[in-house]
Amino acid sequence: MKTRILLAEDDADFGMILKQYLELEDFEVEWFQNPLDIVSILNADLPFDIGILDIMMPNMDGFSLAKKILKEKSDFPLLFLTAKNQKIDRLTGLKIGADDYISKPCDPEELILRIKNILKRIQPAIVQQQTKINIGEYSLDTEKLLLSHPTGNIRLTIREQQLLIHLLKHNRKTIKRDDILDNLWETNDYFTGRSLDVFISRLRKYFIHDPEIKIQSLRGIGFEIDFPTK
Repeated sequence: MKTRILLAEDDADFGMILKQYLELEDFEVEWFQNPLDIVSILNADLPFDIGILDIMMPNMDGFSLAKKILKEKSDFPLLFLTAKNQKIDRLTGLKIGADDYISKPCDPEELILRIKNILKRIQPAIVQQQTKINIGEYSLDTEKLLLSHPTGNIRLTIREQQLLIHLLKHNRKTIKRDDILDNLWETNDYFTGRSLDVFISRLRKYFIHDPEIKIQSLRGIGFEIDFPTK
């Protein structure tokens, strides 16, 4: 089955070239020039495997569109296309939950590689050998990507769950930043490092109701995790 790509790009010439190139690489592409057309079809069963979103679009920017998509399907992988080579734009995208970004005009071969890397990272995380994991007062259902506590449930993204499981495997041990980036992100640069900090911060907030669960940052080294298990 072909990988289905949702492409949001308002530039007619660039969008057509990108769509044709992706189809030559055996992807199935549905191209939208108006982001509002995507909003009209959003639901939890969004029939795509990955989304590529331009940031600068009329009617709605890519960041706003990404938030609407992730509200319906929190684990949906996203890659941003941006003509802005500004750090703040890249960090904004990563904080929203995007998996990657690439600056325009982009090298099509680099884009294909980034798409394949994202799919390679997320697909093994969908199926876990252990489907129910107890973490202190919390429990994790890896099939549903659901972190549960008596106060309520949190739906994790695939990457959040992937990181959490990696932390659980190294409970009460120091984990180097580079090891996490190399093993999970497969890219180790400034922006993926900042992305990792964002995800660590999210996990801390998720476990706020159990003070025995600690995620400590060791400056210049990595992280030290203490997850009491039942």
